[in-house]
Amino acid sequence: MRHILGISAYYHDAAAALLREGEIVAAAQEERFSRRKNDERFPRHAVDYCLRQGGLRAGDLDAVVFYDKPVVKFARLLETSLAIGPGGLNAFLQALPSWMSERLDVRHTICEEMPGLTDRCKILFTQHHQAHAASAFYPSPFSEAAILTVDGVGEYATTTIGQGQADRLEIFKELRFPHSLGLLYSAFTAYCGVRINSGEYKLMGLAPYGEPRFVPAIYENLIDLRPDGSFRLNLEYFDFPRGLRMTNEKFNRLFGGRPRRPDESLESRHADVARSIQAVTEETLLRLARHAREVTGQKNFCLAGGVALNCVANGAILREKIFERIWIQPAAGDAGGALGAALAVWHRHGGEADRMKKTETGDQMRGALLGPEFSDAEIQTALRSHEAVYQRLDDEELLARSVELLRQEKVVGWFQGRMEFGPRALGNRSILADARSPRMQSVINLKVKFRESFRPFAPVVRRERLADYFDLDVESPYMLLVAPVKKNLCLPAPDTVKGLDRLKQVRSNIPAVTHVDYSARIQTVAREQNPRLYALLERFEQATGCGVLVNTSFNVRGEPIVCTPDDAYRCFVNTEMDQLVIGNFVLDRAQQPPGKKARNFTPLPD
Repeated sequence: MRHILGISAYYHDAAAALLREGEIVAAAQEERFSRRKNDERFPRHAVDYCLRQGGLRAGDLDAVVFYDKPVVKFARLLETSLAIGPGGLNAFLQALPSWMSERLDVRHTICEEMPGLTDRCKILFTQHHQAHAASAFYPSPFSEAAILTVDGVGEYATTTIGQGQADRLEIFKELRFPHSLGLLYSAFTAYCGVRINSGEYKLMGLAPYGEPRFVPAIYENLIDLRPDGSFRLNLEYFDFPRGLRMTNEKFNRLFGGRPRRPDESLESRHADVARSIQAVTEETLLRLARHAREVTGQKNFCLAGGVALNCVANGAILREKIFERIWIQPAAGDAGGALGAALAVWHRHGGEADRMKKTETGDQMRGALLGPEFSDAEIQTALRSHEAVYQRLDDEELLARSVELLRQEKVVGWFQGRMEFGPRALGNRSILADARSPRMQSVINLKVKFRESFRPFAPVVRRERLADYFDLDVESPYMLLVAPVKKNLCLPAPDTVKGLDRLKQVRSNIPAVTHVDYSARIQTVAREQNPRLYALLERFEQATGCGVLVNTSFNVRGEPIVCTPDDAYRCFVNTEMDQLVIGNFVLDRAQQPPGKKARNFTPLPD
């Protein structure tokens, strides 16, 4: 099998990924093309992109692989609905039409959506957590490792432990629905008024503002957590098995009131709830990681599944030194399942040559820069279509201008090279700013991103300067590890201020990326991985003495990260972003023609 296409769809974060002889050619989420956040529909645009990037047509594919087994999942839904009585059956009947149309007979759907597939092209299926495990292990820099996958639910499994050795991957322990750490965390996300399957990271960001006062109540009433990390949920407090709501009145009474509506203000109680479930999640993952080490004897550790995006918990696992080395799939959620499905089939059925070509210096993800890129000619055509005012600069001038803009505390849209695969902007579809500015967090949150002011921003730093700013001794290229800011950079904050009022306190010499608990979600950059971003950081440090910039995703609340030059320009003129650096072009928002800003522009609900 030379060319294999992986697909995920129908739940959230539909995506496609293409392999050529086991090498990752392209991968992208459907949302980036459709502009519908967390788009779950069949990823026809992502599929088209992957084929274009590979120079292929559908007829050139040897296999198309779907990331779970729909018939098995359907059986689980039916079993659950029948087991819980009339309420569950009603929810099942509501979902039945979509299953009967496209979700159940995915083989037929693939053939319909991809005309041109030949009879020799195999349409195959992996188990959901097998796809997650494959996405974690096969692209990693390890030839053998323990593997932990944790999410909401696949077919039946919610958590698995396994190991990979060479081209073999084995899963030998699992927890099953409805006992799910991902669904437990999502229940608290929904309770705090945040959209599930896309907003769990907000709960993680809110947690440091609260106190873990509900931890005893969670352990006493909601979860029976055992020493090996296995657990059972008390379903008396949850409605998600019925498919209607995540929680119920009994849950609400336990935490002091009804669920927050998205338009209501956050209270200190919500921060305390967030802090408490974050603490329980971290402890559960720590126990699972220790058990994975015990049963596999491996020194390396790979993580995937939506819960693996909890970078605070990842940092805790790292600090405990349970394993010598950790690698986390950057597209750890369902989008990464498309890649994992293709990799699982390649390593089971692919050719022998170079199947396990591991590198000593890095992984096989190509920095997660696997999406579309645009030439300067294509960018210029898009800018002209908007009658945009721009300057074209050579590489040296571009870097010098960008450094000067950042020094002036300008908020800069940064659009370069191939788009990132996964939920994080890693320096190619980013908004950059000066990390030294005390006002930058609130400016970007409120005037550019149109989102909650408490949301923290990530620092980006050159790999060799990491230890000068953060207590982290391993690289973090995918922004999936949280670690403390160096103590010598921190500033004391008075204990008299509590809760969200602590937002305005300056806590370090790089306040725009220092969270309320003196932590940061770190991205490291290597020269060979992203030369232009690396050069910008280097020049900024030479000019200012500071080697850290703010890096946040190039989008506004409720919208996906920008994909095309057209997306970037529209986002730029409809926010208070100051400058746009796109390819070798620089644009000043104040110079753009009047009327380009959309009337009544309102960010979508998040």
